[in-house]
Amino acid sequence: MKTVILDIDGTLVDSNDAHAHAWVAAFADAGITVDYDKVRRSVGMGGDKLMPAVAGVDSESEEGQKISKRRGEIFKDTYLPALRPFASVRDLMERFIQDGYGLAVATSAKEEELQPLLECAGIADLIPHRTSSDDADNSKPEPDIVEAALEKCGCEPGEALMLGDTPYDIESATGAGVKIVALESGGWSREDLSGALAVYKDATDLLAHYDSSPFAARA
Repeated sequence: MKTVILDIDGTLVDSNDAHAHAWVAAFADAGITVDYDKVRRSVGMGGDKLMPAVAGVDSESEEGQKISKRRGEIFKDTYLPALRPFASVRDLMERFIQDGYGLAVATSAKEEELQPLLECAGIADLIPHRTSSDDADNSKPEPDIVEAALEKCGCEPGEALMLGDTPYDIESATGAGVKIVALESGGWSREDLSGALAVYKDATDLLAHYDSSPFAARA
């Protein structure tokens, strides 16, 4: 193992609720009422998958593009400034680096949101390889974003472990041949994340049990 591939939202930054609220508000601005809980359960997949799943809106349509753009504006202006990282995130990243892992990001976030989210997490200076939804033809839960991260790292699937928080991360990673460890910090239960190698409450819990975790194999 030589690389840890990281999801951001719900894994490193407490932002899944914010994304859901931004989507609900963007749909409302377009005159479409959607169920918050349904949207919240869809956060983690790409917006092109979320829109038809929660509202039957084609992301490539004129309406879909307007909603997507509006969601980005609402998220950036209303929610992004108030986001906070989960506890122990930087300490966990530094432990990965101490053990010789390279770090890469594979997120469904848009490219323009990636740097601000990493800055919010307090780890922008630690992540050399970054892939967003703009780097892939198909968003999560398809494997494209994880495959793009592997390519940027020059890493084979068997040389990487992923850290994520949703079933979409698990499906995306396993589809790319990458094993994954999951955190419950994004709001999904241990049962929802049963496809992962191991499940921890959050970054703090993983760090506390690091020596018995799948990441300890390299050390």
